[in-house]
Amino acid sequence: MEEISSNFIHDIIDADLAENPDIKIITRFPPEPNGYLHIGSAKAIMINYETAKKYGGKFNLRYDDTNPAKEDNEYVESIYEDLHWLGAIPSGGIYYGSDYFDKCYEFAIKLIKDGKAYVCDLTAEEMREYRGTLTTPGKESPYRNRSVEENLELFERMKNGEFADGTHTLRAKIDMASPNINMRDPAIYRIVHTSHHRQGDKWCIYPLYDYAHPIQDALEGITYSLCSLEFENHRPLYEWVIDNIGIDNKPNPKQREFARLNVTHTVMSKRYLRYLVENNLVDGWDDPRLPTICALRRRGYTPTSIFNFVRNAGVAKANSLVDIEMLEHCIREELNATAFRKICVKNPIKVVVTNYPEDKVEYFDVPNNPSVEGAGTRALPFTRELYIDESDFAEVPPPKFFRMKPDGEVRLMGSYIVKCNEIIKNEDGSVKEIHCTADLETRNGMPVDGRKIKGTIHWLSAKYAEEATLMIYDNLFTIENTGDIPEDKTYNDYLNPNSLVKIEHCKIEPSLLEAKAGDKFQFVRDGYYCKDSKYENTFNRVVGLKDSFPKK
Repeated sequence: MEEISSNFIHDIIDADLAENPDIKIITRFPPEPNGYLHIGSAKAIMINYETAKKYGGKFNLRYDDTNPAKEDNEYVESIYEDLHWLGAIPSGGIYYGSDYFDKCYEFAIKLIKDGKAYVCDLTAEEMREYRGTLTTPGKESPYRNRSVEENLELFERMKNGEFADGTHTLRAKIDMASPNINMRDPAIYRIVHTSHHRQGDKWCIYPLYDYAHPIQDALEGITYSLCSLEFENHRPLYEWVIDNIGIDNKPNPKQREFARLNVTHTVMSKRYLRYLVENNLVDGWDDPRLPTICALRRRGYTPTSIFNFVRNAGVAKANSLVDIEMLEHCIREELNATAFRKICVKNPIKVVVTNYPEDKVEYFDVPNNPSVEGAGTRALPFTRELYIDESDFAEVPPPKFFRMKPDGEVRLMGSYIVKCNEIIKNEDGSVKEIHCTADLETRNGMPVDGRKIKGTIHWLSAKYAEEATLMIYDNLFTIENTGDIPEDKTYNDYLNPNSLVKIEHCKIEPSLLEAKAGDKFQFVRDGYYCKDSKYENTFNRVVGLKDSFPKK
């Protein structure tokens, strides 16, 4: 088994196992199916999956489908697909929070009978007023001391659909003076007259997450409920629910919290991501500028690069902001070692080699990946008419410009040295084509007279090149930390207008037409690209060649 690095969560488990070696480790990932998973979700997945794997335990997928107004089967399917793509197979099984609705209701009845829950008629706004603040205690609801019989009757009528949404809630009776606001008689059931994507119209009352989640964990035998740091203050309520519903399931699940993954120049809010999608500001949930798992997959990231990024970011209790360049570094390192090299001329200019026969074709072998032993070579056709990139030519070159220029010589990668003799222009003054002569004695070699050629540029045969579209992506937001947006601004104020540059009519090697969606390549002297899964003959830039992230 591969070695899994330890962290503070594993230290907790090790201490528990030292006291009780018979504990069978079971973890879970409980996504709400109200959107697509993002890279922050990948951290939670990795922590729960690798914890179970390290201790020979089970890893469950449990959909938190307790809020029918926002859930959809589309999200259920996408979550399952993302987990499998990441390689985090739910070895313990696949569950749904809605599978436990009957048990949640049964336990709610028990709490009412035990005098630990009551039906409250306060509105949501009134409940907030009664709850108090961090410095002042809350006030008891005027409905807090209803009799058990009245609460049972009202709760039954809630279940039977006799009341409108928002008119009643079932609340746990705990302590309105608790210093922890989450313990001030929290609502555990609310009325929602909305059809459920799995349960249909069976229910019109639904348990809230803080009540349903510990019940689900206890019933599944979860030993460690690992969640993000925002639930730390909810832990006392998690433990209160388990202690009071009467499940004898020792050891009880332990909730332990870790810091969320925050990444520069992006946002993890599902609500805002949905806004971007629904308002057509991006190309769907899998738009390669988004932090969703399906978007990263479409852009060309790999499960290995994502998990390596999460590991490098660390598992800790302190919140931090991780530079997106670390993620780019992870995929760049992987693709540098694995991706085959290909040639793409982004902005083509035609070059005519005037001393080369019009009907002649010869082939030059170029390496598929010079850093990988056994990667082999491929043959590129060379003809009289070629394409080079406009960035590799300057009519008035700046200092130390070693590419193509008037009367200058340059190496065509893997083939001849050519000299620029004449520039043919269009009526508007733009370059139409460049006429050169080749030193035909320099096939893959240096000139016999010993002159030095400093520049090398890439090229393609005009006769054999095919066309493609390149999608060049940049950060979605211009602001580094989207958590620092001023109150008078919104995310929209910081959307990067240059987050996507589309370049059409690029010239590519013919073999790239055979690429399948998801295939990845290094386009020489440019960057790493992935064949797009939506659009024909389109390649998404995964990341550029330059790596500015500090090495270890």
